[in-house]
Amino acid sequence: MQRERFSRFTATDRAKLEALHNAGIPIREIAKQLHKHISSIYRELKRGEYEHLNTDYTVSTRYSSDKAERRHSFYSAGMGRPLKLGNDYEFVRFVEKMVKKGYSPYAILQEIRRQGLTFRTQICLSTLYHYIDKGLFLGIGNKDLLFKGSRRKKYGKTVTIKRAPRGESIEHRPEQINERQEFGHWEMDSVIGKREKGNTLVVLTERLTRMEIILKSKDKSASSTVQLLNRLERIFGNHFREIFRTITVDNGTEFSQYEQMERSCLTKRQRTKIYYCHPYSSWERGSNENQNGMIRRFIPKSTKIEPYSQQDLQRIADWINDYPRAIFGGRSSREVFADELQKIGVQKFF
Repeated sequence: MQRERFSRFTATDRAKLEALHNAGIPIREIAKQLHKHISSIYRELKRGEYEHLNTDYTVSTRYSSDKAERRHSFYSAGMGRPLKLGNDYEFVRFVEKMVKKGYSPYAILQEIRRQGLTFRTQICLSTLYHYIDKGLFLGIGNKDLLFKGSRRKKYGKTVTIKRAPRGESIEHRPEQINERQEFGHWEMDSVIGKREKGNTLVVLTERLTRMEIILKSKDKSASSTVQLLNRLERIFGNHFREIFRTITVDNGTEFSQYEQMERSCLTKRQRTKIYYCHPYSSWERGSNENQNGMIRRFIPKSTKIEPYSQQDLQRIADWINDYPRAIFGGRSSREVFADELQKIGVQKFF
């Protein structure tokens, strides 16, 4: 009996496969119509697999002939040297796992170095980005990466001010703070849940080290914000004034009681200095806004804050603070922050 011979998939075959598969035709019948082996159909479906967002906001797995064709072309075109990934499945699984945890390609390579892991594959950052962009990892794609930041144009002081800030304007903030030359200067913001009423998050970001503190507030009120600062002061005692030298906030009502925020709950003297951004100028708290986006990976917008305990929030903060950062040469915010604490004689933060 002569053995049936099968040909490779063409672009036309892939288009037919996509139409038949989306129509719900059984795999065995598809293989028969396309004159392919059934195992080839399964491999081809895997090659063009992607997650499709349905109209009811559910996600289903589908096949894209375009994606499969691009992937096939990348592998089969004359690329010169072979792909560095080869069959290093351990490296592929590690990269996919870390991306799903929220790590960027840079952070993944730094984590490999930090943990002393060894793989057969050793690639540079640009190559790793290139492989992910081209869809060479089956379990992840470009959409799974952290958002890519863009540099904002500096607007200086051209913002139109419709009303004066409640306290000291950011215009009077010392230049060494603006240039991130000193430790102990923070940005503070609120992250709301499904509605502005109910529990919210008060987040603080240290400008030099990007250290993050996430606190759960019972509501978005000025008195609740003051209570949270009082709680922090009781934790750090006399060191509070050295660690929280200034705090920059926006003009939200939750930050309106600047005198109470500045005044110590222990000594009644000044414990910190509050500066207010210009109205509608969130870019003046750039570090804060950037890390709010990282929090939203764990707590999406329109999600209630109530179900999250302070322990849950601490785990999110730990993830952010332990994340390897390019601005620190692969070190984490926690490591850089710890160095600054040692300079003022503080051995432990939380």
